[in-house]
Amino acid sequence: MLLVSVTFTMSLLAVRMIYTKELTYIFYAWNTFLGILPLVFSHILLRMPRYNIKALLLMICWLAFFPNAPYLITDLFHYEEKPPMPKWYDLLLVTTAAWNGLLLGIVSLMQVEQYLLRHMRVRWVSRLVIISFILCGYGVYIGRYLRFNSWDAVVNPQKLLQTFAGHLFLPHQHLSAWAFTISFGAMFGIVYFTLKQFQITTIRLQVKH
Repeated sequence: MLLVSVTFTMSLLAVRMIYTKELTYIFYAWNTFLGILPLVFSHILLRMPRYNIKALLLMICWLAFFPNAPYLITDLFHYEEKPPMPKWYDLLLVTTAAWNGLLLGIVSLMQVEQYLLRHMRVRWVSRLVIISFILCGYGVYIGRYLRFNSWDAVVNPQKLLQTFAGHLFLPHQHLSAWAFTISFGAMFGIVYFTLKQFQITTIRLQVKH
């Protein structure tokens, strides 16, 4: 169904470009691709039988690209009426893209959590999951407002670390950054635990029957 959802959004985008002969919203194709990458990394990680260097590298790659999925939610900022397409059509496009980003992030985190539960105590995994919410919110913030991207961790690590150090050690000078980070992380965490609870409830019902 996740594949169906992504395909639906990309189909809306393709129809829009063909009809208008314009590349408006074309960035959704690239941003969706980046949002799929953490799911690819987590899927490979979940299939690994043991914890080793390869698994650690996969988790680092996953964490670097993880915010790209929920980042799609912030692309809602670009929504406005853009004739000749009806306003409702573009509304469908941007909201389904945001939904895709949310789902891609949640499913990838669930897979990482499943992998970690094989090798760590539950309480430590729970703490790491909560930390991932904060890191996700921070990643979305620096991506949306400071225009960093996942590749900067490799090509421009010094500037990235300097920015993070400033936010971490001088939080009173960056209140908006932390307000966004905590609020976005809380939102993502609420949705994550809500869907996870639905999953647990469904499994329990299936067992009873």
